[in-house]
Amino acid sequence: MKHYKHLFFDLDRTLWDFETNSDETLNDILIKYDLASKGITSLKMFKGVYSGINTMLWNLYLNGEIIKEKLNTQRFNLTLEAFGITDTLLANSMADDYVEMSPLKTNLFPFAMEMLEYLHGQYKLHIITNGFEEVQFKKLERTGMGRYFNQVITSEEAGAMKPNEQIFLFALNKACALASESLMIGDEIEIDLLGAKSVGLDQMYVNHHGKIHTESFTFEVMSLSEIMEIL
Repeated sequence: MKHYKHLFFDLDRTLWDFETNSDETLNDILIKYDLASKGITSLKMFKGVYSGINTMLWNLYLNGEIIKEKLNTQRFNLTLEAFGITDTLLANSMADDYVEMSPLKTNLFPFAMEMLEYLHGQYKLHIITNGFEEVQFKKLERTGMGRYFNQVITSEEAGAMKPNEQIFLFALNKACALASESLMIGDEIEIDLLGAKSVGLDQMYVNHHGKIHTESFTFEVMSLSEIMEIL
């Protein structure tokens, strides 16, 4: 096997369990603002509307069509409007709370810490993330993962978002790494892996949910524990 010196990780949905942490945060917000009294009686009901709106707005953000502040406020504003609630102040408060509260959640995928402890010292570890800069560093600090990473590259710092080649080239330069000695580890085929492949990085697909696909990658694992068997 090729000898790697640098491992670049995606953060959300690869190491940090985004869905679980997001659900906990949204549920906290529903309780805080007593949205049951406004007809939103469960997290399932809220997410049934919110998830589609959030995905739509994230796609616009990734394409550079809206700024992050618009994404964060509109996903709550549009969701509330779908339930017949027109309250911009409430939507803005929910948006602020989500950004403040969600990075304090600490649910990780199984074996995340054990794997990082195992890899640390053998490789230089880095993060490449499209997530909001002000929350990603909090996630790393809160979970204790921050101590394992040499560099944390955000899309805001790089001036481009995955899968744009620019963020991967920026990350390689910041880490003083060569593509030929580096491996990108992530869960998103289009965003993490094909983007990495476009600049000559080897790729490891962390397929947590066993998705069927036709793409070919350098490695594919179903669990973070398998990474310790490969590297």
